Amino acid sequence: MHCSPASSSTLCSIQVGTPQSYGFEDAVDTHDTPWTTGFFKTGIEGRVFADKTNLTGDGQADLKNHGGVDKAVLAYSADHYSKWRQELGKPDLPHGAFGENLTIAGLSEASVCVGDIFRVGTVTLEVSQPRQPCWKLARRWRMHELTGLVVRNGRSGWYLRVLEPGWIEAGMPVALMERPSPDWPIARANEILHHRKTDLRLALELANVPRLANSWVGELRERAERLSTPVA
Repeated sequence: MHCSPASSSTLCSIQVGTPQSYGFEDAVDTHDTPWTTGFFKTGIEGRVFADKTNLTGDGQADLKNHGGVDKAVLAYSADHYSKWRQELGKPDLPHGAFGENLTIAGLSEASVCVGDIFRVGTVTLEVSQPRQPCWKLARRWRMHELTGLVVRNGRSGWYLRVLEPGWIEAGMPVALMERPSPDWPIARANEILHHRKTDLRLALELANVPRLANSWVGELRERAERLSTPVA
């Protein structure tokens, strides 16, 4: 599998949000029990500054599993929204619904590769890993099955490092500058992590992809060690 040829792509919208607490004690529905999250994002008009670990005005509640240099910015394909709106019966599903900071038209998991370097405005971004959807996505939309749906259909989104901080604004073109690993689209990485869990060779191949996030490398190497250990 190779990345699809790069085509014209545009930053459609920018969303940020800081951690807030929701829910209440003694809730009957598990969706209403107390939780804290930065998943709820608000669209931003005008310029936004992208720094090494965040966009200005953005934040994460769970810093163990979210945020940091390898997960500074979450991107999602604007092209997926028409499918989701139809499939979920939510015709008004807004950009940012999947917790993303950048909603980009013209890119997808099939056309973005691990290690790709993009230029947007004065910012240089590098693709670090696919996004692994967690339970907060399902809870945000009160749909238990939503996280599993994302895993199955591969519309995950991807994380970006900020190599050169600067200003971005909705409407700017997203230009591919470098593609060091054309054999490793996000879609292929998703397939290996979620659906090829017993393939030792592929686990090691993906773990060795340059610029893949350290957390993924560690998880894949642990998997490879388990697969290569004889069963007693």
